[in-house]
Order: sequence, then C-alpha cells, then structure tokens
Amino acid sequence: MPDWNESSQRMGVRIGVLGCGGWGKNIIRTLQRVHSVAAIADPNAEARALAGEIAPDATVYEDPNDVINDPTIDGVMIATPAETHFELAQKAILAGKEVFVEKPLTIDPDESQRLADLAHAHERVLMVGHLLEYHPAILKLRELIESGELGEIRYVISNRLNLGKVRTHENALWSFAPHDITVLLRLIGADPIQVVCTGGGYISPNVADVTVTQLLFSNGTRGHIFVSWLHPFKEQKLVVVGSKKMASFDDVARELVLHDQRVDWCDGSPIPVKGPGTPVEFDSTSPLDLECLHFVDAVANGSSPRTDGMDGVKVLNILHAAQRSMMLNGSPMNLELSKAQRSHREGEPIRKGELVHEA
Repeated sequence: MPDWNESSQRMGVRIGVLGCGGWGKNIIRTLQRVHSVAAIADPNAEARALAGEIAPDATVYEDPNDVINDPTIDGVMIATPAETHFELAQKAILAGKEVFVEKPLTIDPDESQRLADLAHAHERVLMVGHLLEYHPAILKLRELIESGELGEIRYVISNRLNLGKVRTHENALWSFAPHDITVLLRLIGADPIQVVCTGGGYISPNVADVTVTQLLFSNGTRGHIFVSWLHPFKEQKLVVVGSKKMASFDDVARELVLHDQRVDWCDGSPIPVKGPGTPVEFDSTSPLDLECLHFVDAVANGSSPRTDGMDGVKVLNILHAAQRSMMLNGSPMNLELSKAQRSHREGEPIRKGELVHEA
C-alpha cells in the first residue's frame, strides 16, 4: 500500500486540475483524497458546481488560463477533450508548470513530439495518463517477467470488450486500445516494428466498433489486441505466454493467475504440459490513486515519471499506424525505431521532429 501520509516534499505541492467532465471528476476526487486540489477550471457551470462539491477548498475558475498563470500552482493535471491537450499543455509548460495530460497526449504525433521536446528544453515534468501502467496487477506481472518466472515471452493477448457506451466521434481503437498498447510495451520491453489492424463499424458510418490489432516486436514477440463496445458481456483479460509458464489477469474478476503450463518437445513432437494455476496476490490500491500520487511525487522531486512524454509519442504513433492499416483493410504498416526513441531509451536528449514513422 502507498504511504498516504504527506512526505515533507509532497506537503507543499499545489496541483490544479483542468476539466471536471467524465474523467476529470474522477481525477479530482482521487487527488482530493490522496493529496489535495488547489485549483480547478472548467468552462461548464454544472461542472464547476460539481468541482466545488468534490474539492470545497479549491479555487474554481471558468478559464483554464487562470490556473495555468497562477504562480502558486506547481503542477497542472489536464483532463479536457483531446483536441485541447496540445495548447493547454504547451501553455502550462511555458508558464513553468509540471504537467500531467490524460491519454492521448495529443491527437497529432508531431504535436506530441513538440510537447516532449518543450518539456525537455524547459526541464519540466510531462506525464501521460496511461492508467494501466500504474495497476498493481500489471506491476506484479512485470515483476514475474523480470524475475524470469515465465521464461522468454512469446505472445501477449489483451481483450477489452463490453456492450457499453457507443461513441460516434471516436472509434474503439482510439478509445480502448491505448490502454492495451501501453501494457504490451511495458511487459514485452521492446518496440514494435510492424502493426496490422482490421475493424468494422456497425452502428455509425466510418466509426469502428470492433478492432483487432496485431503487433510484431523487435525481439520476435507478438501481441494481439481485441477491443469492442459491441459485445454481449464485459471482458478485460490479459494473457502472457512464456516459454516456461503462462500468466493471466482478469481485471473484471481482479484475479492474477500464474499457470504452470507450457509446450515441450518429446521425440520430435510438441507436447502440451498442463499444470495447476496459482493465484498471485497483488496490492488492492486503485491504479488512479497510484497514478495521482506518482505525479505529485514527480512534481515534488522533479523526477521523471514512469509514463513520460516520449511514451505518449510512441503510443500515438502506433495508434496512427494501426488506424492507417485499418483504413487500408489490414495492410501491414512498418514501424521504425527512431533516433529520438533510441536516445530516450539511452537517456540522451530528444531532438525535435525525430518521430517513429510508417515506412
């Protein structure tokens, strides 16, 4: 469990939140519980009224610039519509704030790169809200992989399915798949070199309700992401297949299981080896609690967040490649590890305009 007591560094940190809509109100509630909210801005009067109820000690504004330009605010968490992310984050960085942006970082990959470059140039924190990277079960699964418990990772499959809210302006790939992409990148620990995506729109024209994305990684591992809001039941399952063992995480049932199962060879033939499944305990703390505290600590210490700007750039480029593949009826899109991402991984400076691109 995290330490809810304020550390000496954390106590003086003042955080403002832009947006009290669908996800913004969850961020405000969580931040108010685990730390505090100093200021909130939202152009909608009803949202501002709700913000005042959730965080009664916070100063509530209509104009986000009032929060951004407040010299007493150390960090800004942006939970506004994605098309506003670039402008608001850019203003906040230039105003000397540490910045959190809910996923996606921006809509356009070039704008995401520009934000990452700007944050680096001004020595500001830029953190992206890839929530599942703070999920205790995912963190535990990563520990199992790093310890060698599963052996060599061969294949990862992630299903995110439900008969839920149907979007008409954003397809299922952009709405759901960013979560799964970030998890695959973290668990596999390599960069994808090719993406193939197919999908179908059955409710609104040209808006995919169902997509299947396949990723080939530089180390030979493959990933498979199936997302849909047109499904008879809710399923959020992740399966990791290793050379020694397998693991599965059911986010609906909140169960992480280590399976003593694999395939061995005997006399030239592959033989399935089936063993028992062992439940693996993990911390019950909410991922959003951990994510909010991670940002507060990054603001307090000036530390680099787990999901930084370049992570946002990488995910966005994969999404764009997947979208292009889907528009071309599943044509493979090659991804090249850019100089910027190699530098990022090796701790070298990032230079503007160095993007992952489709070949």
